[in-house]
Amino acid sequence: MQFQSATEIIQAYQQNPNLIGSNLQGIDISEIELYQINLSQSNLQQANLNNTILIGANFSQTNLSGANLKGADLRRANLQGANLTGADLTNTYLNRAELQNSNFTNANLEGAKLQVAYYDSATIWPEGFAYKSSGAVGPGANLTGAFLNTAYLRGADLRGANLRGSYLSGADLRGANLEGAALSGANMKGAFLIGANLRHARLNAVELDGADLRAADLTGASLDNILSIAGVDFTLVQGLSDDTRAMLSGYSGKDLGTWNSFSRTNTQNSLLSHITA
Repeated sequence: MQFQSATEIIQAYQQNPNLIGSNLQGIDISEIELYQINLSQSNLQQANLNNTILIGANFSQTNLSGANLKGADLRRANLQGANLTGADLTNTYLNRAELQNSNFTNANLEGAKLQVAYYDSATIWPEGFAYKSSGAVGPGANLTGAFLNTAYLRGADLRGANLRGSYLSGADLRGANLEGAALSGANMKGAFLIGANLRHARLNAVELDGADLRAADLTGASLDNILSIAGVDFTLVQGLSDDTRAMLSGYSGKDLGTWNSFSRTNTQNSLLSHITA
């Protein structure tokens, strides 16, 4: 689809927000509202989206090279695989946006808000940009003390991330890769860690009450000084050493007898399930 003006875009969007594969090169669609518009695989090279409201928009595999995105609201937008080479993202809102495999080479991210934006090892950042301390979530991220309560982090790549003292109570970390992550002192009460990779993670002194660790991989993980394991479900957990298993089984009867509110098993039975599986 070819569009020549913002008016044409608005009319088409109002009829159907799915404008996949559109040619919008150089178009001016600044300061308008296009909630959840789908412009995946489109060409917006050199387009002007200054202060445009694009919450929940889909720009996956889209060419946004050289685009003006100053102050644009891209919260929860899908920018996976997008080409943002040389784009101006000054003061852009990218909170919770999906940035996996995106290319930000030579982009301007000054003042951009990246809290809980998701990146991966394939994301290309501008040279010298301190993305690990930007509040974004990905490999090696520095999220010390971050407030991530109930955050949707399912399948997130957090290998080697620093999550010391972070707040992850109720967070959905199912299938997440937390290999080598530092989680000491984190609040993980009621967190969903089903199938998560916690190999060599540091879980010392975490708050773990009610966490769901079914089928998680704890090979080489450190679990020292945990105050309580009440209601933690260890069913089919992988990689627990005999010493760690014995240590967990030595917690108080109150801890071991507490039921997990979601999986409906108690901690002691879940440990026995692991042993006999």
